[in-house]
Amino acid sequence: MTSTSPNTGHLLTDWRPEDASFWENEGRAVANRNLWISIPCLLLAFSVWLVWSIVVAKLPAIGFDYTTAQLFWLAALPGLSGATLRIFYSFMIPIFGGRLWTTLSTASLLVPALGIGFAVQSPETPYAIFLVLALLCGLGGGNFASSMANIAYFFPRAQKGNALALNAGLGNLGVSVMQFLVPVVITAGVFGSLGGAPQELSDGGRLWLQNAGFIWVPFLVVATLAAWLGMDDIADARASLSDQLQILKRAQNWIMCVLYTGTFGSFIGYSAGFPLLMKTQFPHLDMLHLAFLGPLVGALSRAATGWVSDKYGGGRVTFWTFLGMIAAVFGVLQFLPLGASEGSFWGFFACFMALFFLTGVGNASTFQMIPVIMRRETSRLFPHLGADAARKQSERESAAIIAFTSAIAAYGAFLIPKSYGTSIALTGGPAAALWAFLIFYVVCAAITFVIYTRPGGLLHDIEHGRAAPAQPAE
Repeated sequence: MTSTSPNTGHLLTDWRPEDASFWENEGRAVANRNLWISIPCLLLAFSVWLVWSIVVAKLPAIGFDYTTAQLFWLAALPGLSGATLRIFYSFMIPIFGGRLWTTLSTASLLVPALGIGFAVQSPETPYAIFLVLALLCGLGGGNFASSMANIAYFFPRAQKGNALALNAGLGNLGVSVMQFLVPVVITAGVFGSLGGAPQELSDGGRLWLQNAGFIWVPFLVVATLAAWLGMDDIADARASLSDQLQILKRAQNWIMCVLYTGTFGSFIGYSAGFPLLMKTQFPHLDMLHLAFLGPLVGALSRAATGWVSDKYGGGRVTFWTFLGMIAAVFGVLQFLPLGASEGSFWGFFACFMALFFLTGVGNASTFQMIPVIMRRETSRLFPHLGADAARKQSERESAAIIAFTSAIAAYGAFLIPKSYGTSIALTGGPAAALWAFLIFYVVCAAITFVIYTRPGGLLHDIEHGRAAPAQPAE
């Protein structure tokens, strides 16, 4: 910081990221520090959120006599609770501040992590305890909404897309990290006597399933301390709940909820359902060790392609992404074992990797659209506001919409696996569910074109360099 800066401690009372001089001299370093603390916190949140997808598969082997339906609910409940918590987390940053809320929300993950570690060590643990722990893992899902809202405040409009893509994309890596790491750590006594005794398997092997929870504890402690000691609050970001709830009156909020469900909802839903879909469609192949690659591809593409939307426009990128997703789902359908056809695993796998890649690109592009849209909408809705007040209003509403859309889209973590199950139960295969997803992507592409990217659309002139985002006069 410069010597004349009024910003002291962890409260930033002067925050002007659109001011080029301020950004270069002070803003960039502060924003990047907050971003690079936020990312590992979010990665751990995703890891804890979806850890049940691995744990439930191992419970029967260590003596838990649960039905398939009971195991399904344990896998599904974190998705339901995480999506629901996101709705509330969407509004927390302006009330509590980014530093305090990131610290508290990261620390809260210690409860399910420790709980799982202790609960799985005894087959006498009541099923109700597991249900509660599954619901508590949803705390990790909730964190995404507040994390994205917080980071949105720190960066100028021209760099929001890339910053949000890095935060979300590298945070999403938590799914892959968990799906890769947990199967490894549960095979060894990583924590020695402190971690408890192993569980004996019927084939004579041993498993330390408690490590699926305990492995995250030291990392969560470090991340919690880093958030408290290294992050900041932005004074201008403070707002009451009633101020933020104004976004529920914005049509653009609900339109972007649909589009983000098509991108992030697909990513998290496919991540949750991909291992089971592989196993049910190609039972003669043992390919579950490849399941982590889908979330990995989706997370990395989100982190790596945010700049594309900043350069070419989020609306255009989103439109072409949905067209690509339509083609990828159609490809998956061609390689499924249908009727007399045995299908092709590698064709199926390749099309799903393309689908995961495209969800990552779309995750970044839809979030890039929101601040641009709201700057135009703020000018239209509040023509009496001066430039500074309009900027603050648009940033406040953009952050709230980013968080709220992520909450709605997170229900994909439940809906997509449930759709597979329903389709298989009613028709004998997942094709009906996949056709429904394809039709939904057609609708999303049409919405993007008609409202945003066609000539005369809300973003057309901006993304083709014919207009700047509307700015009220001073």
